[in-house]
Amino acid sequence: MKGTYCLIIEVSKDTKIKIGKILGEIIFKKGIYVYVGSAMNSLESRLKRHLSDNKKKHWHIDYLLLNKNSKIINILFNITEDKIECKIAKFLQNNSINKIKKFGCSDCKCESHLIYFKNQEKAEKTIEKFYNNFNIDFLSLH
Repeated sequence: MKGTYCLIIEVSKDTKIKIGKILGEIIFKKGIYVYVGSAMNSLESRLKRHLSDNKKKHWHIDYLLLNKNSKIINILFNITEDKIECKIAKFLQNNSINKIKKFGCSDCKCESHLIYFKNQEKAEKTIEKFYNNFNIDFLSLH
């Protein structure tokens, strides 16, 4: 199963986290972050990995998810072979107040794949708006 996903992550308090070797320390404000990713081999395995606390830090998102002040609170995803990860990320950036520059997008030309929202409702409604605008069916693990 292939697809694209949006991890909705709650950061419970302002937190400084070292993200890999290149990005360095980043201050994550308390709030909701949406991480946009894709899995063109096994969507189910990728989502299970993101939900697990038993993993090595490999991707930028691992550093955030393994921090005690952050947790995944929902996942919205679609099953597709189409590569729409960057389209979703750009749409979310255009409808949010902030992004973490260069986060999660080392393999594309996007500004970021981690977008900040003040609350969960705004984040989820923005993702749903993207899917509805492009008539794409999606699921939620909420």
